[in-house]
Amino acid sequence: MLSLLAPLHKPRGHPTLLTTLRHLGAAGLFFLAILDSSPIPTFGGPDILTAVLAASHRPLWWEYAAAATAGSVVGAYLTFRLARTAGSAYLDRKFRHGKLSKFLKLFQHWGTGTLIASTAIPLPSPTSLFFAAAGAGDYPLGRFLAIVTVCRGARYFTIAFVAGHYGRHFLRVLRHPMQHWGWISAAVVLAMVLLAGGILASRRLEAAGIDNAKTGVQSPAI
Repeated sequence: MLSLLAPLHKPRGHPTLLTTLRHLGAAGLFFLAILDSSPIPTFGGPDILTAVLAASHRPLWWEYAAAATAGSVVGAYLTFRLARTAGSAYLDRKFRHGKLSKFLKLFQHWGTGTLIASTAIPLPSPTSLFFAAAGAGDYPLGRFLAIVTVCRGARYFTIAFVAGHYGRHFLRVLRHPMQHWGWISAAVVLAMVLLAGGILASRRLEAAGIDNAKTGVQSPAI
């Protein structure tokens, strides 16, 4: 996937899938984002391709962000619907060593915070398993789509905006991360803070909902 960061050259042989997606622009990014939200791992492909395209075609940075967001939401919905239709028992047999059941327990324990963190923070994580766990665990579809749309939108529009305005400097950081370890470390710390904040906010909202249910007061939908 890091081959997307290589400068564009005229291909001498048969083009690969990655180079084809890169040349397709927003359409290729849309397809890759759908794939990324499925059980097929792309190892941060939409993040990297969004940055590359936005840096290469700066006036269209918002178009690439919108394409990545739309593709991610479509892929998330398909994974969610598959899990909702098939059920946790069937999906658990398809994943190794009961992997889905472990994520389902994690999702049930931490709730919405895990979904917010996995979709908003651009760190390698098995997000599709959280999508499947939400579907298998009877998570409300409307809330699911709202969270994925807002968090993925914030993620891809931020990446595209930064790459579109800082261009080659941003790509240089991606190509040579060890030369910019300070900025990367700061980004990781910020991601961890956002992760902790999302989980904490989710736990407080769920606790408030439980307290309201005990007292007979209906809490607003999250």
